[in-house]
Amino acid sequence: MDKAAGHAQAEQRPDTLVWGKNPVTELLKSSEAVDTVYLADTLPPAVAGYYTALAKQGGAVAKRVPAHKLQKMCGTADHQGVAARAAEVRYASLQDLFAAAAARQEAPFLVLCDGVEDPHNLGAIIRSAYLCGAHGVVIPKRGGVGVTGTVMKASAGAAARLPVARVTNLAQAIREIKEHNIFVYCADLGGAPLARTDLSGPVALVLGSEGGGPGALTRKLCDAAVTLEMAPGQATGVDSYNVSVAAGILCYDVLRRRSGK
Repeated sequence: MDKAAGHAQAEQRPDTLVWGKNPVTELLKSSEAVDTVYLADTLPPAVAGYYTALAKQGGAVAKRVPAHKLQKMCGTADHQGVAARAAEVRYASLQDLFAAAAARQEAPFLVLCDGVEDPHNLGAIIRSAYLCGAHGVVIPKRGGVGVTGTVMKASAGAAARLPVARVTNLAQAIREIKEHNIFVYCADLGGAPLARTDLSGPVALVLGSEGGGPGALTRKLCDAAVTLEMAPGQATGVDSYNVSVAAGILCYDVLRRRSGK
């Protein structure tokens, strides 16, 4: 088996500009390397002082810039006066995710994204996975969005705290996950209802693309499929949940079962 698919090397991604108060705060408090923090000149002194102190603690430089320049850098006015540039941020490996579960003495809980292309969806998935206790998220190197500034913002900074592994071959990664005795569920319309599915124990959840769901090979490799039921009689044309909504529901069910609720 080509182990390079899952864990041979942790991979660098290009520097990422992250904006918004919560994402930047979480980035600065995480172990990610931050080069520069940009603060709009319209920020109140107390707020600017807070981020300047955080930047100093992390070894980053804080710069005051005109608000219009910050808007141009971020490509949006929704920057809340704060942005940070993270350099040489690394993706995790599958082995890092297994190690995270072992360090917490917990059964592994992973979330895999098969072709999720919308950065807002990926950010929301990472946020739900983090809040529900997952040990990491796995994304493909090709056929889906990577961790960008938009993803970081949509995750409310969770992408700086939860390991994200970017693998060359998602199918090989699933095979390796199964070798670790982790049961792999595919979220699919043809699966068993969630209410009759036991998501306890070592588990990996696979979520497909916004349009077509998981690929055929992905479905074949998964141990079982699970579906989220909908109220009967809804209008045709709306036949599935948004992928990030589905992720939130499934991740919460794993958390609920693990907490004994």
